[in-house]
Amino acid sequence: MFTEEIQIVPFEMEYASAFRNLNVAWISKYFKMERMDYLALDNPKEYILDKGGYIAIALKGNTVVGVCALIKMKDSNYDYELAKMGVSPEEQGQGIGFLLGKHLLEKAKEFGASTVYLESNTKLAPALKLYRKLGFVEIKGYVSPYERCDIQMVYSTA
Repeated sequence: MFTEEIQIVPFEMEYASAFRNLNVAWISKYFKMERMDYLALDNPKEYILDKGGYIAIALKGNTVVGVCALIKMKDSNYDYELAKMGVSPEEQGQGIGFLLGKHLLEKAKEFGASTVYLESNTKLAPALKLYRKLGFVEIKGYVSPYERCDIQMVYSTA
């Protein structure tokens, strides 16, 4: 692991194309882009930040190697959604996703969240392993806007 070289910084508009490109790459590799993907990735400021969310950028030097978002939810059970996590294929397996996830869960606590929700797909085994390592547990019963979603998880900040 070479995570000591990685710096996590808040999103700035200069990172918008990297945020979009890293996500389009993994989504397109395993699935297809959906309406909700375009909303978040084409308009991160309006769709995520302006609504009380947060986006973290992982930098190695000046290069964006990972991204992830906390999206404020309008839900009585869940405060934020952990979403749009992408790590550069060349940098995967070095703990960058874990650093991003940990950073965003700490941000969620700072924002007063008691729960963080996420959606994924069971064919993304490394991602599910990461989410479990971060403390997420599987739940059932929440309706997802994504066709690809076949597993949902929640993290409690308590």
